[in-house]
Amino acid sequence: MDQYTRRQRRRLEVKPGLTGWAQVNGRNALSWEERIELDIWYVDHRSPMLDFQILVRTPWAMIESTGIYGRGGVTQDLSRDSEDDHV
Repeated sequence: MDQYTRRQRRRLEVKPGLTGWAQVNGRNALSWEERIELDIWYVDHRSPMLDFQILVRTPWAMIESTGIYGRGGVTQDLSRDSEDDHV
């Protein structure tokens, strides 16, 4: 968390859950930055209807099994993501 930018810290404005917008939109196939952006998008657009959409899409994402592994077939090494302007 101490390495997050001010913008990235916005994802902490909501409590974490078992699933989320990033998980139903690519999971580990997304870069760390893409996942954080999707989390921030969720913070800005959260609603009961969006939560319902996430709940409906979660089983399909689990059954489909896409995005389980990061690019290259392994879990992503976060130390290799681009450097952000840390605050």
